[in-house]
Amino acid sequence: MADEVGEQQTQGQAAVPIDPTRLELILDRLRADQNLVAGVLAGAAGAVAGAGLWAAVTVFTGFQIGWMAVGVGFLVGYLVRLAGKGIDKSFGVAGALLSLLGCALGNLLAACGWLARQEGVPFLEVLSSLDAEFVGRLMAHTFNPMDLIFYGFASYEGYKLSIRKLTEEELAELTG
Repeated sequence: MADEVGEQQTQGQAAVPIDPTRLELILDRLRADQNLVAGVLAGAAGAVAGAGLWAAVTVFTGFQIGWMAVGVGFLVGYLVRLAGKGIDKSFGVAGALLSLLGCALGNLLAACGWLARQEGVPFLEVLSSLDAEFVGRLMAHTFNPMDLIFYGFASYEGYKLSIRKLTEEELAELTG
């Protein structure tokens, strides 16, 4: 974290020496305020909401829009950061994993929506008939290698946005 603080502090300005004692005090204070459980719960809610929105857009437009995955990553990362207030990499890892799960869920829900429409059955009926084998076959049938690129972007955004950055006031405390 100290290296990241130094990078954040010097972007666009001349380097100013950081007091290591103040840095540790500020980092200790910030770590005492972070909450990984709250971040994960908020991120999971964002993953489910983003997946549902992505599936709805996909089913109603008839197009699989890969950039929706990046939106899932943004939403998850933002919510993990907002609720978790985390400065540690564990928040980024949680954001990346939840973004990836949200993307997979979005694809699954979209495939279920398409199947429901094609078969003329209610969406919830398709959902209630899911089992592990059917999910695997459905995901394999609808998989596109381009999905991996969008999943990667989503995971990156989920990681990057989940970690709280220092504010200008906190940076000023480090040097003055």
